[in-house]
Amino acid sequence: MTTVYIPTPLRRLTANQSKVEIQGETLGAVLKALGETYPGVEERIFDDRGQVKRFINVFVNDDEMRTLQGLDTPVRPEDKISIVPAMAGGS
Repeated sequence: MTTVYIPTPLRRLTANQSKVEIQGETLGAVLKALGETYPGVEERIFDDRGQVKRFINVFVNDDEMRTLQGLDTPVRPEDKISIVPAMAGGS
């Protein structure tokens, strides 16, 4: 099982859990399983083409998925996946 850290806006869909354990051999498989386990999560992460929405950053350990192999990035049980919605702001 791989640990997935859940951002505050999605925690209401994961019974207020800040992290969950999900099975999968690739990042895409883990995120899909996350959506199957917790209904409502998948449509908040993926766009209509099945890609991670551009304003969502997903990290495997300390590396952003787009600098790795994207959804095909292999994951191991000891890896940590973080879902981070982009922050808007400024002055």
